[in-house]
Amino acid sequence: MNIGQAARKSGLSAKMIRYYESIDLISPAGRSANGYRHYGEEDLHRLAFIKRSRDMGFSLEEVSKLLTLWQDRQRASADVKALAGAHIDALNRKIEELVGLRDTLQELVNSCQGNDRPDCPILKDLESGCTLKSH
Repeated sequence: MNIGQAARKSGLSAKMIRYYESIDLISPAGRSANGYRHYGEEDLHRLAFIKRSRDMGFSLEEVSKLLTLWQDRQRASADVKALAGAHIDALNRKIEELVGLRDTLQELVNSCQGNDRPDCPILKDLESGCTLKSH
């Protein structure tokens, strides 16, 4: 199948498939006589693996490691578990950060009168975090 068909079947864009090829996340596709890339079922399986990994929030570096582990039939599942556990830790840190941001913004929204006056604690807070650099 051509790259358009592979994109539709994998749920990835043709641009992403070409990008994954350019960073060696997938092997370069075979080429037909007219120079078009062509993909087989194994390629689709790999693309689906990449898409699912990315959907779970793994970085490209982590996806590369997961692909290596996936293809290594002698791998220890402990290696996969460690990588996934580290990702969970990173997700939990990000969740804590987002909850903190949400709570801070909620406090600011609650303190805003939301009327016709120009006073705005939200903008005042954003301004206070701004540092001007002198040139």
